[in-house]
Amino acid sequence: MITVLSACSQQSSKGGKVSPDEFEKLISSTEGAQIVDVRTAEEYASGHVANAVNMDINAADFEQKITGLDKSKPVFVYCLSGGRSAGAVSVLEKNGFNTIYEMPGIMAWNNANKPLVTDNAVPSQDGPIVKGLTEAEYLKTVASYGDKYVLVDFNAVWCGPCKKLSPILDKVAEDKKDKLVLLKLDADENPDLLQSKGIEGIPYLELYKDGKLVWSNKGLISESDLLSQTKL
Repeated sequence: MITVLSACSQQSSKGGKVSPDEFEKLISSTEGAQIVDVRTAEEYASGHVANAVNMDINAADFEQKITGLDKSKPVFVYCLSGGRSAGAVSVLEKNGFNTIYEMPGIMAWNNANKPLVTDNAVPSQDGPIVKGLTEAEYLKTVASYGDKYVLVDFNAVWCGPCKKLSPILDKVAEDKKDKLVLLKLDADENPDLLQSKGIEGIPYLELYKDGKLVWSNKGLISESDLLSQTKL
């Protein structure tokens, strides 16, 4: 059994979690590196590590696809922010892969200013992939609601914790609708915005008042804690 190390800067001959810098160096020093992007096809098309192959961890044929990888060689795996890649590591380990390097995700990769390969105009079910807001457009948007608080929810359709948090936010927004506006932004549609803001994990919340950031939170939060911390 391999050990996936808790510190991103640590690594061993059996793999583990590594930083974007280490991930890049290990790939460049490994002949025929097996790089696996476990996000959706749409996410992969919007920007991926060079030479990575797309194997959606949530697809029914994921385990079948990994049989095409060489178990005697290292596997380099990543997703958006680390949640799905951790699941992929477990599946790879269960199937006999001994050396697996896990990178925190494309968010961390972007924040380290690493290059991405982007496929051209790959459509989603609803049309072309949305490029999202710039930071200037984002700040203009949150400042456009007058004296109301603006609660921004950075989320993604595949994100389990985001789905748990969504009804909590909807309830708070309804209960506080006289003074609060809830904005939901898809992380996959706003990669440049997340990079410019240094966001490396979702769900991620920001609260603005008069266009100024007054509170933020990474990860799940209960309704009572949200109300207590924000004084809404």
